[in-house]
Amino acid sequence: MKKINQYEGKRVLVLGLAKSGTATAGLLHKLGAKVIVNDRSPLEGNEQAEYLLSKGMEVVCGGHPTSIFDQKIDVVFKNPGIPYHNPLVQLATEKGIPVLTEVELAYQISEAPIIGITGSNGKTTTTTLIDEMLAADDKSPLIAGNIGNVSVEVAQQATEKDIMVTELSSFQLMGTELFRPKISVFLNLFEAHLDYHGTLDEYGKAKAKIFSNQTKDDHAVVNADDAQVMKLAEGIQSIIVPFSTNETVDGAYLKDNYVCFKEEKIISIDQIVLPGKHNLENILAAVAAVKLSGVSNEAIIKVLTSFSGVKHRLQFIGELDGRRFYNDSKATNILATQKALSAFENNVVLLAGGLDRGNEFDDLLPYMSNVKVLVTFGETAEKLMRTASEAGIKQIKHVDNVEKAVPVAYEMSESGDVILLSPACASWDQYKTFEQRGDIFIDAVHKLK
Repeated sequence: MKKINQYEGKRVLVLGLAKSGTATAGLLHKLGAKVIVNDRSPLEGNEQAEYLLSKGMEVVCGGHPTSIFDQKIDVVFKNPGIPYHNPLVQLATEKGIPVLTEVELAYQISEAPIIGITGSNGKTTTTTLIDEMLAADDKSPLIAGNIGNVSVEVAQQATEKDIMVTELSSFQLMGTELFRPKISVFLNLFEAHLDYHGTLDEYGKAKAKIFSNQTKDDHAVVNADDAQVMKLAEGIQSIIVPFSTNETVDGAYLKDNYVCFKEEKIISIDQIVLPGKHNLENILAAVAAVKLSGVSNEAIIKVLTSFSGVKHRLQFIGELDGRRFYNDSKATNILATQKALSAFENNVVLLAGGLDRGNEFDDLLPYMSNVKVLVTFGETAEKLMRTASEAGIKQIKHVDNVEKAVPVAYEMSESGDVILLSPACASWDQYKTFEQRGDIFIDAVHKLK
């Protein structure tokens, strides 16, 4: 860990706890900051807040009182999920106080170079592929960020011999000022999180902060097939390395049924285990990033001939009576479900539904030709039923939740069918996380067996 002293003696507000806030507060305290922690949950029963209080930090719980700013605050580190219209964030902004996320702090202390991965879809799969390819070539990767390993915790362990492979959300990137990955990866951009960012333009600008501090000594791996990504990459200082599934580019691409980098054939598409055309984009992005990191073709081939997917992302669960079950609970938006449906030619029994963010599902219509049954649940059930009817799907069933959807889907299916959980919605109307939703699906499949 790099020795830094810019927080020594500073009054730093950590806004929101959970894993990242707790780790950030602990590190800042270690760095000599006077830490004030604010969390909207009451102190009683809040183990993280109680722990930080026992370490001598000032803790304010049960709301976000603006009176915190009655004392001088030098810096705010906020949980990425807290919106910018939060009264404390607004007040900090008005006062000209920096509002950062823990990714910035992780960068400041990390001795290891960083590969940063962002995009609307495919981040976790790409991040995991990069991590596994680096590991297969003994490059000592440390996986971190939005994938579940808190960046500031990982960065404290990182040395010059390591490589931090960091999944980055738009929420995290918005709170950066100096953050500079050695290799940035921007996978794609489409309408998502507009309830947070307001417009697609603002969402894109947040994602593009991944390029902001890169120099001519750094690389940017970008999707040549995504016009919006390419526009956001215009004029950046780093060396652009494109990837494309549609054309030959000066980077990673497909040719003669092979994955290629520059002019080198690496692996036949037929040898790749990971299903779905959309995953070829993730694979190309990962290949570009690791080739720039000096990884051998042998290591890349080893991973691509064995890696079958990340949990909750088009994850194969098993087969029962000729029916194949796939868990794609991470599909929290329409594009993700479009890509999941595109991965299968066979008859699909689709399990979908969840949080209603106000959108319709018309964009799913062109992708539902292989869906024979829809089993739906959650707040968006009626909207999805309308879309399914318009798509000509004859068998439509509304159930209470994912657990009840699985046996219903089994009964409505037959041998040779794919039973696919790909909700096209966030999980928060019924479940704490998409992981919880996916785990319930997995358990329900095992109960069938």
